[in-house]
Amino acid sequence: MNILVTGGAGYIGSICSEVLLERGHCVIALDNLQEGHRAAVPPSAVFIEAELADRQQIEKVFATQKIHAVMHFAASAVVGESMKHPEKYFRNNVTNSLNLMECCAANKVSRFVLSSTAAIFGDPQTPLIEESAPKAPLNPYGESKLQVESMLRWFQEIHGVRYAALRYFNVAGAWDGHGEHHDPETHIIPIVLQVAMGKRQNVSVFGSD
Repeated sequence: MNILVTGGAGYIGSICSEVLLERGHCVIALDNLQEGHRAAVPPSAVFIEAELADRQQIEKVFATQKIHAVMHFAASAVVGESMKHPEKYFRNNVTNSLNLMECCAANKVSRFVLSSTAAIFGDPQTPLIEESAPKAPLNPYGESKLQVESMLRWFQEIHGVRYAALRYFNVAGAWDGHGEHHDPETHIIPIVLQVAMGKRQNVSVFGSD
């Protein structure tokens, strides 16, 4: 299939692109390179530098690339920042996702994978979180992802855009030397590893649980 990977120059998007290519799919990696890295995009992928906020750019991608499926990893994803600038998160995560979904519906693209988050559950009351657990986000980041999931549910019912939402916690790992590369680094596992490597003095722990 021709698979559009948004955020294709980011950590998860670029590694997902590698896996897709290994399995024989064609990858169209789309990224605005504000946080992604051009060097992370696999050489055999088609790379398009574009903004999801620009509806005309996205429509052109769908018109020229014959997209069969979308894997949507492009998003703003720092919880602390979302508490300071909620408008950025609703614009980047919700409005831009709507542009993408509308293009899927218009072009009869019926396969959509969303990079969501466990932050949609808020503060769970049970040790294990089931898919059906109550959704009560504690920050604009989690709320924005929950809104995107809600939109997808209606796009599936009305337009036939079938979707899966990946509600992961902290994604970590590497592929052939490529791993997380944020500046500044905000994710817990890379921070812990940086302390172990002597690149950082300590790890800040928030909360008392």
